[in-house]
Amino acid sequence: MPRLSIRFLQKKDAPIIHQSFKNQEWNKPVSQYEKYFQEQVEGVRTVLIAEIEGVLAGYLTIMWRSNYEPFQAKNIPEIVDFNVFIKFQRQGIGNALMDAAEIQIKQISSTAGIGVGLIKDYGAAQVLYVKRGYVPDGRGIILDNHPLSYGDLVTLGDDPILYFTKEL
Repeated sequence: MPRLSIRFLQKKDAPIIHQSFKNQEWNKPVSQYEKYFQEQVEGVRTVLIAEIEGVLAGYLTIMWRSNYEPFQAKNIPEIVDFNVFIKFQRQGIGNALMDAAEIQIKQISSTAGIGVGLIKDYGAAQVLYVKRGYVPDGRGIILDNHPLSYGDLVTLGDDPILYFTKEL
């Protein structure tokens, strides 16, 4: 079985992450990961990197102060921007990253938060979070940090989100 390791983001990872996304025909700029590294240095965000035999396989970030107001009010850290690259999916890497994130979060908070998109592209993540014990926070679908109401019209994409929490 290939060796999986989890470590913190290093500055040199930014172009590697960018290229990994480019290889799957997604455009994620190097500057995003340079910003993540700076935020990690400042203590705003923690970025966990998963590698298989030294090859980048995925990552997730923990925002220690969530942008989602209900999480802010309760000091619930939020797992955000969670990706396992396509060729490494279905090998337990997502669960390993979530295990590592929950260990980090538990040092600060008894609750972890996470949001997930509603379209089919997020189906595997939706199932993963439920299997790991995450439950919806009861506020329904959120768009631009506001709950949607009956009759609201939206275009589905990455932005309408359902938030979940888990007691650690």
